[in-house]
Amino acid sequence: MKKVLKKIKAGFSWLGNNIKKPFIKLANSKAVQGYLGSKFHRTWLALWDKYAFWMHIPLAMAIIFLMEWMSRHSFTAACTFVSDHTGPYLFNSYCVFVALSIVFLSKRRGWWRVFISMVFIILGIINCVILLNRVSPFGYTDLYMISDLLTMQDSNYFSAQQAMLTIIALIVYIIIMSIYAARGPKKEDGKPFWQRLILVVALFVSLYPSTILLRNAGIMTSYFGNLAQGYLDYGYLYGFSTSVLDRGMNRPFGYSEAKIDTILENDGAYIQTLQTADGTRPNIVVILLESFYDVSECKFLETSEDPIPFIHSLEQNYSTGHCIVPVVGAGTCNSEFEVLTGLSCNFFGPGEYPQKTILKEVDVESYADVLNEIGYTSHVVHNNGGNFYSRKNAFSQMGFDTFTSKELLDITEYTPLGNWPTDDILLPATIDAMDTTEGSDFIYTITVEGHGSYPEYEVEKNPEIKVKANGKTEGQNYAWEYYVNRIHNVDDFIKQYIQAFDERGEDTIVIMFGDHLPTMGLTNDEVTTGDLYKTKYFTWNNFGMEKNDMDLTSYQLVSEYLNRLGIHNGNINGYHQTAMAAGKKYGTSEYMNDLRMLQYDIMYGDRYTYKAGKEYKASDIVMGVNEVNVDSAYFFNGKLHIYGDEFTKWSKVFVNDEQVSTKYESGQVLTINAKDVKNGDKIKVCQVGSSNTIFRESNEYVVYDPHYVEETEEESIEDGEAEADSAD
Repeated sequence: MKKVLKKIKAGFSWLGNNIKKPFIKLANSKAVQGYLGSKFHRTWLALWDKYAFWMHIPLAMAIIFLMEWMSRHSFTAACTFVSDHTGPYLFNSYCVFVALSIVFLSKRRGWWRVFISMVFIILGIINCVILLNRVSPFGYTDLYMISDLLTMQDSNYFSAQQAMLTIIALIVYIIIMSIYAARGPKKEDGKPFWQRLILVVALFVSLYPSTILLRNAGIMTSYFGNLAQGYLDYGYLYGFSTSVLDRGMNRPFGYSEAKIDTILENDGAYIQTLQTADGTRPNIVVILLESFYDVSECKFLETSEDPIPFIHSLEQNYSTGHCIVPVVGAGTCNSEFEVLTGLSCNFFGPGEYPQKTILKEVDVESYADVLNEIGYTSHVVHNNGGNFYSRKNAFSQMGFDTFTSKELLDITEYTPLGNWPTDDILLPATIDAMDTTEGSDFIYTITVEGHGSYPEYEVEKNPEIKVKANGKTEGQNYAWEYYVNRIHNVDDFIKQYIQAFDERGEDTIVIMFGDHLPTMGLTNDEVTTGDLYKTKYFTWNNFGMEKNDMDLTSYQLVSEYLNRLGIHNGNINGYHQTAMAAGKKYGTSEYMNDLRMLQYDIMYGDRYTYKAGKEYKASDIVMGVNEVNVDSAYFFNGKLHIYGDEFTKWSKVFVNDEQVSTKYESGQVLTINAKDVKNGDKIKVCQVGSSNTIFRESNEYVVYDPHYVEETEEESIEDGEAEADSAD
């Protein structure tokens, strides 16, 4: 054992010596030694020795400038931030200055100075990389998305090469900092430690009142209506810090049981005056159209033909309008949260995803609950991962009955880049969900075909829709052309979707909305609405609902149409219907204050809302609606071929409850290596999501093949030798 330990120690010593060699060689080079012996270097050290506290001022300003340079991908844009937003720039610098004061508590000032500086620079690098792939900057809530990010390797978000570079850079940084910690200089400070401690504490304490003062003066703000623009206006460090410190909901002023009672009594009094639905109720289908944008509202874009003719025909014949959503370019789940619950993301911290935070802990009233209460069955259909955005958990907390995610879908068709499934798979999945029940259904469908990013190079040689992006680069034109042809396909999907509902002969209303504008760098003055937070919604019905166009926020959308259907139950649903009937304008304090009260009470408060009524609970959500079946299995050519139904690319075979390597052949056939199973073993097929989550299991099947001959160990060795001989 001692010999083994000595070898391990020698190995680490050898590795350490070889890693240090290039650094030592660099340190002993003429350039480095010349700089260390120069007058400039001596003067620089003298300044840091005598005036370290004041030297932190230019250092902090330089760090913030570098962070803004990286975040904006432009030196000029960083200079513009300094000149046009001087107050926020100086405050961001002051925050770094305060953090740097920690160095005065240690003898290793240099090490701590480098370490603290690098923390901020690394944050800037992360944001720089993230903004290459999306509009929304990096925030604290993104840390909750790490597990989702790791499931998306080799996608537009995250590649194996990026992961490797990140790991290498981290290792190099740790090595350098370790060497610096071991050999770096120490500084003996003449001032007593208690004086230095008081200084540092005082600086940190000063951050709170200075923040409040600047907010009251209008120089800074506590809420970003546009997250990306907020980071640009007030600085990345301030934006990120706000996302760390300002999470969840603050207790509203005046929150009490009496206040909640007053709101509910007012809503109840109005609802009692309304006519409720009688007899049969129509199926209600809500479709989230990923990154959907009606490009006829883009000022600089020309297309060879209308890319969304069917949707435009819906506009002419059925109720439509603009939908005001809480995000732009990214953040699908926040538009989703508002549409499904009627609650507002404005009350949460900047960039927060409630599905990744508070919904991990509590259930929430949703329109699925409201409709389940009156006899509907609620389903979700989505051609992306069941765990992405923690959706399985979130939909359970919202009370949905079933959720068919990509792991339950036999997806074979993808967009030209191969990174997103086409949406046609959603049609049969939706019909299957509706066929599982005899009563009315509430269906929530999420598309992905319009999802970014959009390549700035030619992908399709002869796209169906030709595009001219006036005033844009050739690369941007290619990106728009790719995007326009994706939404053209979405238009065709919607047409097929509506036709399928029409052919069913059941009363149905469909509500479609864009979750946010695409990640294309649009500005307010480039869109005819003048507002990047305005997407469109469209409807269809087959029972003669009157056309009545109006603009709605995403948290009002479903409630407005439930009102038209005579469905008024539910606390949040009742609040919106009452507020809209009273003529209150969305977004105003008159509208939002009481909504904030109800939302806080339900999600964070004492739930006075439910003391005299039904409290909606989380559901035992079922993944998928079709049974996964194993019908037969036989051995052939070194494989066990498994036949059945509802197999997908995410199907995994378990032998005696142990997962084995599985190859997807088709929706009816899977294969595994014959060596992993033998006659008499029990197998089953499981639909497996990220983090090895089992979403659904098949029946258990006992393997029996009368022609099966178990391979002996000697035969295995002989076969291996024969293969080696043939290779020679």
